[in-house]
Amino acid sequence: MSFAKHDIEELIALCRERNQKAQFEVYGRYCKAMYNVAFRIVKDAHYAEDVMQEGFLKAFTKIDDYRQEVAFGAWLKRIVINYSIDFLKKTNAYKADDIEKIMYKVEDTGQPEGDFDFNQMKVNQVLGAIDKLKDNYRLVLTLFYIEGYDHEEITEIMNISYANCRTTMSRAKESLRKQLQN
Repeated sequence: MSFAKHDIEELIALCRERNQKAQFEVYGRYCKAMYNVAFRIVKDAHYAEDVMQEGFLKAFTKIDDYRQEVAFGAWLKRIVINYSIDFLKKTNAYKADDIEKIMYKVEDTGQPEGDFDFNQMKVNQVLGAIDKLKDNYRLVLTLFYIEGYDHEEITEIMNISYANCRTTMSRAKESLRKQLQN
């Protein structure tokens, strides 16, 4: 029986019944996107593949918890992002700034300084510059600009305070501006 013509809701219902062919079809539909999400965070092809697969395993194990409040892809992406962050924490590659220890104000205007025109930059140049940033800066920019999460969601994902998120975002933007100007 082919599942290629089934919509995602039908496949999820079959996955809840532990149908392995349906799980394989869901995996096939989402694996590239989830790999890209993991790779943007962990920055290693092999680790990204492992993280992605662990995310799918968790999703299929916890499929009964999926309440269809958001699209399945968004739910799955959240799992993969959380696994990616957990991987970075376990390998000590990610160190969050502690806003309570850093007691100075950073103003976030959201506007680049000077007359540097980011609109003319190629996407690959910007992504390359993001890759060169500190892990927590790269992570917060990726979650915000590439994955589309807002500050509240990022605070939950990264397990940091709202103020820390805003400060980290501001510093990441400034660091990115400097990186692009060089």
